[in-house]
Amino acid sequence: MPLPDSYNTDLFFELSLDLHFIAGYDGYLKKVNPAVLKTLGYSEEELYSRPINEFIHPEDRMITSEHRQNIHKNKPLLNFENRYITKNGDIVWLSWTSMPYQSEQLVYAIAKNVTHLKNKEEDRNLLVSSLTEMNKNFKNLTFTISHDLRPPINNLLSLLNFIDKSKINDSSTIELIDLLKNSGIQLKLTVDSYITKLTQDSILNLSIETVSISAALERVTQSIHNMIVDTNSFIESDFSAFDKIPFNKAYLDSILLNLITNAIKYVNVGTTPHLVLRTQILNGEKQLLISDNGQGFNLEKIKNKIFGLHQKFHAHSDSNGIGLYLVYTHIKNLGGNITLESEVGKGTTFTITFMD
Repeated sequence: MPLPDSYNTDLFFELSLDLHFIAGYDGYLKKVNPAVLKTLGYSEEELYSRPINEFIHPEDRMITSEHRQNIHKNKPLLNFENRYITKNGDIVWLSWTSMPYQSEQLVYAIAKNVTHLKNKEEDRNLLVSSLTEMNKNFKNLTFTISHDLRPPINNLLSLLNFIDKSKINDSSTIELIDLLKNSGIQLKLTVDSYITKLTQDSILNLSIETVSISAALERVTQSIHNMIVDTNSFIESDFSAFDKIPFNKAYLDSILLNLITNAIKYVNVGTTPHLVLRTQILNGEKQLLISDNGQGFNLEKIKNKIFGLHQKFHAHSDSNGIGLYLVYTHIKNLGGNITLESEVGKGTTFTITFMD
C-alpha cells in the first residue's frame, strides 16, 4: 500500500543519521542533509560554494577523482572509503555508496561515518605489529645472550683442560678445579639446552597443525563476501599440487586475508579484480602462488622495503603499511619464505615457500 500524500517523505532525508549528498557532475554539492552539517561542521552556504575536492583530505583527492570519473560513466560506486577534513580540522572517514543519475547530471550518495572503526582497526594493527616486534626483539636478545655465552664458557673449559693436576700436591686445589670444570660443563649444557628449547618453542607455541589452504581460502572469502561482491572480484584457485600443509591456522588465514584484500583495494581504476591462487612443488619445495592484476610495484624503486613496517607504496587512503609486514613476519616465524614478482600496472605474484 503506497504512502498517502500527507506523508512528508523528506523526513527520511532530514532525520537520517547517515550522511546524504546530492552532487552535480560539475564537482559541487547541490543538497545535503543535517547529518552532513553536523559531521563536517560547515554551513550549507560553505558546502555549496566550494568544490567538493576542497573538503577532501589532500592525500585522498586523486583516488577520489578517479572514482568520480567512473560514476560519471554511469558506474555506481560501492564500498569506497576516503577522508574528509571538518571545519575545525579533524579528519573523518566516510564509507560511500554513490549512484549516478545521468539524465540530470547528478550523483546521489549516502555515506557512513566509520571513523571510530578506522581508529579501532589502526590501534589493533599497531598493537599486533608492536607485540610481534617486541616478541621478535626479545627472542633475538635471548638468542644473542645464549650465543655470546658460548665462547667464554668454551674458553674456560679449554683453560681448565690445560691444567696438569699431577703437578698439584694440594688435594683441596684439585677438588676446586674439578668442581669448576664440572660447573663449566653444566653451564655449557644449560646454554645449549636453552637455545634448543627456544628454537622448538618458537614453532611449537604457534600450535602447528595440518591445515587446508582451500578451507582457509573459503573462510577468508566468506569473511569479506560483501567486499568481493561489491567490487565484482573474481577469485580462482588450483590446489591440485597439494592442499594441506603443517602451519598455524590463524597465521594462514591472516596471510590470505591481507594479500587478497590488498589485491582488491589496489586494483587499477576501472578494472575488475582478478586473483589466482595455486600450489606447486618446485625442486622438492611446496609453494603457494598468489597472483593479481593490481597496480603492481616498481621493484627497482622499493628494493627490499616491500615487507617493512609502515612502508607505503600506493596513494590509497586505506594503506597503513602493516599488512605486508604481518604477512612476512608470519611466514618467517614458521621458517618459510616469501618473494614477489611485479610490474607496475600489470599486477603482482607472491610466492610463499613453506618449511618442510
